[in-house]
Amino acid sequence: MDQIGLSINTRGETSDEELVSIAQLADQQGYHSFWAAESWGRDAFTVLTMIACHTQQLRLATGIVNVFSRTPAIIAQTIASLDILSKGRAILGLGSSGKAVVEGWHGVPFDSPVARTREYIEIIRQALSGAPVNHQGKFYRMDRFRMIAPPVQERLPIYIASLGPKNLSLTGEVADGWLPVWANRERLPDLLEQISLGAAKSGRSISDVTVAPYLMSYTADGTEDLAHGERLLKAHMAYYIGGMGTFYFESFSRAGFAAEAQAVRDAWNSRDREQAAAAVSDRMLESVAVLGDAQQCRDQMAKFRQAGIDIPILTFPHGAELSAIHRTIKALAPQAVAQ
Repeated sequence: MDQIGLSINTRGETSDEELVSIAQLADQQGYHSFWAAESWGRDAFTVLTMIACHTQQLRLATGIVNVFSRTPAIIAQTIASLDILSKGRAILGLGSSGKAVVEGWHGVPFDSPVARTREYIEIIRQALSGAPVNHQGKFYRMDRFRMIAPPVQERLPIYIASLGPKNLSLTGEVADGWLPVWANRERLPDLLEQISLGAAKSGRSISDVTVAPYLMSYTADGTEDLAHGERLLKAHMAYYIGGMGTFYFESFSRAGFAAEAQAVRDAWNSRDREQAAAAVSDRMLESVAVLGDAQQCRDQMAKFRQAGIDIPILTFPHGAELSAIHRTIKALAPQAVAQ
């Protein structure tokens, strides 16, 4: 059975009751995992603890927490605690985030993100094993740290959110999974090759890395709702390209959409949000998202899987109604796809 995950905005627009109902529906529909993002709203671990208490099989994943705002020791303790509470269902998703978040929100320097991520994971792995951590590295110096409450899982999965070349190589070297955002379907083979080269450095192969990109999705209920879903998706894409620094702008540019990305950025910088969304072409949308009726969405999902995706993580555009979220979850559930 094809595995599939789910990520829901936890900033506050979705109530606790709605989050629980969504997670329980996904659990009933055979979904693999529930991924909690962390930005300027609720923290990921508290939300996942709530979900753990109301589900049975659904795995609980941070998607993502950044490697600057907490020490590796506290991350190891926290993810182990979640694994114990959920009886072995935790997944740790990590990323470097960006300068605006790390320096602007957390007040710490955004320096050497790839090297820091490598050292961060090294410490967490050692701590989760139950071994004493005596670490003298570039970023952390630790003596006599040892966890007395290790996780249930012998090897708790660690995923890295990455798209840049150096981070992709690191993902191949040390991660159990790859968690990209806005990964272009046509570019996936090239990105996977970069991960594969990184994996070879550690004597591993690409098969050792679970490919689990966020996949923005909207299953429409009729022609009018289809147009509504398209507007929401393009507006969400425009926000990332135009309003989230340079990372996603550069990622779309590398994927062959340099002219469109520049048009989005120019309109965004002029504070014309509608024009920014209009600059997102249909081809851009099709390369990174799933949109249509139930069967069209299943067909598009199959194309993403054929491109090399192991576990797509459904996510939804800002402004998507609860009914649309439930409809999409049901349409793309493993049981529905198998029919």
